[in-house]
Amino acid sequence: MPLGALRPSPLVEQATARLREQITAGHWPVGTRLPGENALAKTLGVGRSTVREALRALTGAGLVQPRQGSGVFVIATEPAEDWPARLRRAAITDVYEVRMIVETRAARLAASRRTGDDVTALRAALAARRAAAGGGDAAFVDADIALHAAVVAAASNPVLTDLFAEFAPALRGRLIDLVELLGLRHHDPNPGDDTHAALVAAIEEGDGDRAEAVLQSELEHTLAHLRRA
Repeated sequence: MPLGALRPSPLVEQATARLREQITAGHWPVGTRLPGENALAKTLGVGRSTVREALRALTGAGLVQPRQGSGVFVIATEPAEDWPARLRRAAITDVYEVRMIVETRAARLAASRRTGDDVTALRAALAARRAAAGGGDAAFVDADIALHAAVVAAASNPVLTDLFAEFAPALRGRLIDLVELLGLRHHDPNPGDDTHAALVAAIEEGDGDRAEAVLQSELEHTLAHLRRA
């Protein structure tokens, strides 16, 4: 498939797509050095800045790699799968095991770093979880995740916060399914209230050991349900 000049439009997107097609079709095999920016710009009918942005996008996709003084080389013919996509197709038990590692450490950090605003947010999230017990399963799971997010936020580590935010969408749907499938709220519309209250209290009191232990026990209990589902 020849490259050919592009039509006016979002040129960076078009250039990226056209170059990606050439790479995935094997026109430039792995290890091949791409033509220079000037050559690509002339062939595509765009400016060098457009080509530069397209190459940057392909680098981010894991298809090419610039090498100082040597040019840009093809390193893969399929885009690298992004983290959210990997989480979506991962087994829920695998995701949950990693969640446990992240959250239990976050709980310990939260106990030593929490501010007055963090404590207020945790109390509010616990109250919202209790209020959500009177509603449907989806609303309850959302309130539960929001409380856990408040715990992670209290750790004051933006990387942990971002990591939990990536986990949350992968967890939400399958936790709702679990609650419905096993009827976990049939006899108690607010399961785990005592442990979540104990978690908030431990963080508020600055007891990292207890915060970590309480959350570890709670998450292990849910993981056991997931393994049986």
